[in-house]
Parts: sequence; C-alpha cells; structure tokens
Amino acid sequence: MIYEVFIETITDCLKMLPFLFAAFLVIEYVEHYSSAFTEKLLSKERYAGPAIGAVLGCFPQCGFSAVASSLYASGVVSLGTLLAVFLATSDEAILVMLGNPGHGKEVLSLLLAKIVIAVIAGYMIDAIYLKKSHRKKDIHDMCHDCGCEHTHRIWKPALTHTAKLFLYIFLISFVLELVLESVGTETMSHIFLKNSIGQIFLTAIIGLIPNCGASVMLTELYLSGITSFAATVAGLSTGAGVGLLVLFRYNKPMKENFMIVGLLYGIAIVAGIILTVINF
Repeated sequence: MIYEVFIETITDCLKMLPFLFAAFLVIEYVEHYSSAFTEKLLSKERYAGPAIGAVLGCFPQCGFSAVASSLYASGVVSLGTLLAVFLATSDEAILVMLGNPGHGKEVLSLLLAKIVIAVIAGYMIDAIYLKKSHRKKDIHDMCHDCGCEHTHRIWKPALTHTAKLFLYIFLISFVLELVLESVGTETMSHIFLKNSIGQIFLTAIIGLIPNCGASVMLTELYLSGITSFAATVAGLSTGAGVGLLVLFRYNKPMKENFMIVGLLYGIAIVAGIILTVINF
C-alpha cells in the first residue's frame, strides 16, 4: 500500500512541478523589481490602505505580509491595512489549487471571499482602532525571515522555492493519502469535525502556524473533501505566514502582537460562520 500511495503521490506532484516553477519565476520577478513600489503603494494613502492591502495580500507569496508587518512596526501603515494583508494572504494555497486541474472555480471563489473579508474587516478595524502609531524604525531586509535570498537573479530563488513547496506538497499529500487509506475518509472527516461548526475553529488554529505547510495541508484537506469551503477560508484567513514572525520580531509592545493575532483569529471565525450560514 505504501508503494502504491508513493507512486500515485509522486506522479500527481510531478504533474504540477512545471507550473509551480513558472509561477515562482513570476513571483520572484515581482518581488525583485516592484518591492519599493509595493511599500509606497501600501503607505501612500491611509484611507486606501485596507483595499490595496487586500489585493496585494492575494499574491501567493510571503513577501507582502512581511512588508506589511515591517511597515506597521515602523508606524507607516494602519492596523486595518496590516490585517487586510494578513486576511487576504493564502500563502501557497492558490498555487496548490492551480496545480490541480479543474479547480479554477474554487480559486476564484477563494480569492473573492478573502478579498471581501479583508476589505470589510480592514476598514472596520481602522474605524474602531483610531490610534495610529508613529514609531519609526529602520527595518531592512525583511525577506531573510522567510528564507528568501536577495540576489539580482530570479532563477535560483525560483528553483529553491519550487523545490521547497514541491517537498511540502509531496510529504503532506503522501502522509494524508496514507492516513486516508489506513483509517478511511469517514474517520478522517470525524477527526476534522466534518459538517460541524467546530471545524472552522480548528482550521483557523491550523492557519496560524507560520509555515507554508499549514496552507498546503488545509488546501489538500479541502481538495480531498474533508474540510468545507467556509472552514478552508477561515484557516487560510489566519494563515499570514511569515508576516506573523516578522510582526513578533519587530513590533512592540508584545501584548499588541497577541491582540492582533486574537483579532485575526476572531475575524476568520466570524467570516467562516457567515460563509456557512449563507452556504457560500
């Protein structure tokens, strides 16, 4: 059984490998040649910040959440803008979905839901949290926190990111398939509280893990039919990735960081429950 699962998993993963590499080439190009533009865009207009942050956060990589955290820590952007970026970030979920043929509709639905959630929550938070910090820090080279290597060439980082994501996808898919074959889909569904509102609370906790493995696992569970769309959105909404690590590294006081995590988790839960109620 292990051999059969291995062959099936490696075959499926190899099919998406060319796409992942092409996607990361585009991502590296954008990161290297428009990072300064991104910072100006996020900080230029305070009132447009949450909307701009929601759109930028949808881009499948860790850079924007890290940039947003550093800008917030230095008092450049508002809390609403920071949370909009965090909520819109899906880490590697979009790439994993696109790497599986026939899921274009789910990708569009996910992006639409997360943008709407991020924009609404971002402006609501800014309306409530009026105090804006003006702490000024000289924060440079944020990308090293997520393992990205600053270089003038994009091929090497693209290959590195592709290899890492491929390994994550393979390992998680392989383990998940083994578990499904061993305990059965029905048992796995019970573990993840299928058809229960509790699933939203569980996936939202998983999403807080600052690693792309969490988003890959949530996506694979969704594609396997174990988690609902609402629960997946909730999990991916808390999945700010490396942005949370950067926030805890540079932003003070620490209790504010825990407050931000609490807000992120609470907003994701409310959004998941609303999506469940309206059956989106």
